[in-house]
Order: sequence, then C-alpha cells, then structure tokens
Amino acid sequence: MRFDTAHFVASMPDLASLEGAPLPQVPEVAFVGRSNAGKSSAINALTNRTRLAYASKLPGRTQTLNLFALGSGPDRVTLAHLVDLPGYGFAKVDAATRRRWNDLIGGYLIGRAQLRGVVLVIDSRRGLLPADEELIGLLCRRDPERTAALHLLLSKVDQINTVQRRAALAAAEGRARTLPLDATPQLFSARGREGIEELRARVAQMLFR
Repeated sequence: MRFDTAHFVASMPDLASLEGAPLPQVPEVAFVGRSNAGKSSAINALTNRTRLAYASKLPGRTQTLNLFALGSGPDRVTLAHLVDLPGYGFAKVDAATRRRWNDLIGGYLIGRAQLRGVVLVIDSRRGLLPADEELIGLLCRRDPERTAALHLLLSKVDQINTVQRRAALAAAEGRARTLPLDATPQLFSARGREGIEELRARVAQMLFR
C-alpha cells in the first residue's frame, strides 16, 4: 500500500450518513486532535500531498468526518481509509455546534466497527490537555473485542529545543504505559519533514495488525 495514492472519498456530517454510505468495508485509522494541533498538516505529510486535508490557521475548520481512500495497484482498489475527525478545544463555535461535534467524535470513536487505530495529534509545546484525555477515555470505552490502537503524535517539534523534546516524549511515553491500549508516542514535524516514515510505519501497522 502506498500512502501517496490517498484521495478524497466523502465528507459525512453525522454518523447515520457514514453508516449508511455505500463505502468499502475496509479498516480505518482516524486522525484527531485539538484545533490547530497540526492534524491536517500531519495527514498531508503522511500522504505526501499539499492540500489533501485542509490545513487552516482558523480553529474549527473541519466540521465533518472526511474520508480518504488508500489503494494499491493500477486499479486503485481501496484497502483502507484515513478519517479526518473534527478538531476540538478552543474553536469559537456555538454550544449546539460543539455538542454535535462531540457526539460525532465520541460516537465514531466508541462505536465504529472499522476503526483500527487513532492518531492523536498533540501540540508538543502544550502536551496532553484535559480535552485530549477525554478523547483517550472515549477510546478506552470501546468493546474489548474491538480495541483500537493509539498513536500519540507530538507535532510541531521544530518549534521546541532538544531538552523540551526529550521532556515531551518522556511524558507521552509515561502516559502511554498507563493505558489499557496498544499506545505509542513519537516526535513529529510536518514543516521540518521529521518523523514521517515512522508515522507511515505506525499507521500501516495499525491498519493491518
């Protein structure tokens, strides 16, 4: 499977639309994180594309579930989906919109049968925040027979120094060890093109474990 085969498939406003869509029943890895943590940039770097996922400085840009297909061979047979989930955190949205986002993210993480793994994008300058921990808690509520792996992607490490990098990674490693999940951390910079191959290897592992 080549990540550069990724292409947009559909944008789903709610779980009912997703469950009812005529999509291939293939494994999925979801990308999620606080608004402006670098989620869209991570997807673009992973797939070696510039605007596959829309990267914006405006918080809350992504408000739907956006699916991208990964294929193989000349016929581009879909082998897996990457799913870009709405950002959460400090986006300035009304209460009704925020509830809809929370229901969408929570419902997907807890109940989506095709979900094999989650890449939680975390701004390395801030570390895990309460909203991130709530998301991890949702993932831990999945059916034990359908557990999904977790990858803590510490983004924007080009903006911190070596000592800060070590501290951020150590904190993420410590948290990963406490979780009842297959959880792994890594340092990453889309701008600096750092950690892309490690991310590709981990996403592939989660998809086809």
